Amino acid sequence: MDKLLKKIALCAAAPMALSAVAFPTPLYAQSTDAPDPASLKNYVEKLVSFGTRHTLSSPDHPTRGIGAARKWAASEFQKFSQECGNCLVQEDLSRIFTGPRAPDGVNVVDVLAIQKGSAGFDHVIIIAGHIDSRVSDALDFTSDAPGANDDGSGTALVIETARLLSKHKFKATIVYALLSGEEQGLWGGTLLAETARARGWNVSAMLNNDIVGNTLANNGTVVDDRVRVFSEGIRISENHAENLARRGSGGEDDGPSRSLMRAIKAVSAKNPALNLEVFGVRRPDRFRRGGDHLPSLQMGFPAIRFTVGAENYKYQHQDLRTEDGITYGDTVDRMDFDYLSRVTALNIATIKQLGNAPKAPSNASLAGAVSSDTTVSWTPVKGVNQYRVYYRRNDKRDWTGSRLVTGSSAKFENMIVDDMFFGVASVSPDGHESIITFAGLPQRSR
Repeated sequence: MDKLLKKIALCAAAPMALSAVAFPTPLYAQSTDAPDPASLKNYVEKLVSFGTRHTLSSPDHPTRGIGAARKWAASEFQKFSQECGNCLVQEDLSRIFTGPRAPDGVNVVDVLAIQKGSAGFDHVIIIAGHIDSRVSDALDFTSDAPGANDDGSGTALVIETARLLSKHKFKATIVYALLSGEEQGLWGGTLLAETARARGWNVSAMLNNDIVGNTLANNGTVVDDRVRVFSEGIRISENHAENLARRGSGGEDDGPSRSLMRAIKAVSAKNPALNLEVFGVRRPDRFRRGGDHLPSLQMGFPAIRFTVGAENYKYQHQDLRTEDGITYGDTVDRMDFDYLSRVTALNIATIKQLGNAPKAPSNASLAGAVSSDTTVSWTPVKGVNQYRVYYRRNDKRDWTGSRLVTGSSAKFENMIVDDMFFGVASVSPDGHESIITFAGLPQRSR
């Protein structure tokens, strides 16, 4: 922790480069909010101590299996809630799932802690990791499966984030989610996303943290200054007509999840002490692989996945063994807790940015065909008085300029609609911004 705080102090004293786009001022937490690498290590070691957290392992044994791990995690949330005056509501979601990796069925249980914000469930941010683990055989629920990095790292990150952010109040409701059944078929993510939809939650962002705690890559290189953020462009939740509208508007790279990824990049850029390049990967997840944010995308929620800059496949889904001088297995000693603390800090800074901002406009439209000027209009957000309209030439990937405006429309003279892209973010009185809603698409189908 001292190392991280020293970096923060040094970078805070250094001059910062100015971008063409006026993003809010740096949002990295005060030193009292800095994630503690020692705490993160303790959480991961505790998770590993349960032997296996395979979803099919014992739900009732007091010290071994996923049931014991879930009970311990719930007790941590309850402890934090007592410390913040019962600001967290701990809840378990459960449902029986059956599939090739659970042929006899299994009760999948998600452990949640809900921190209600002033906007209630009209503005919800979910931060998640999966608590289950596995070895080489996806049906082997008896062998030791430490799951330190996959996904003890994400689970520890969520718990540490709850410990720190439960001390604060937000407009958004924050849902801290530890999901089961990921290795069996993204069942915990499915249960959470379907529950959010059924309860009418307006999910502004879903941050999935899965494999976020190692820096030694499979090829032996060390990558400790980069984190990958995966996001979809064209929305899987859109129907055919909406897909055609996106194609006609040129918005293939500007779906809500891509906008969320850009927001995370902006947060990182304004917090150089984190020393984390956000590598915005323009695909929903790793090639032919998946994670618990994908069900949220199917529900139409903006959702991304954080994953280390370079994975080490010898440590993922492996029986504990040594072959030909190579050691396999996902154990604590392969992790980098300073790195994990910085990824945690990036999650915290992102939640502080979005959680203190209003929700994003649901719709933004353009007018200006056969004209030298463009008018951008949007659906007003209740209680919001100012918005920031972003623009870029449509051969550019990232926003290059912006204008802070009041009302629900803005005219841009000598900007030809054929040549420009526009987007709109809601802005709070103290400058916190929502993700950007791309202009020119139908209202979001949520």
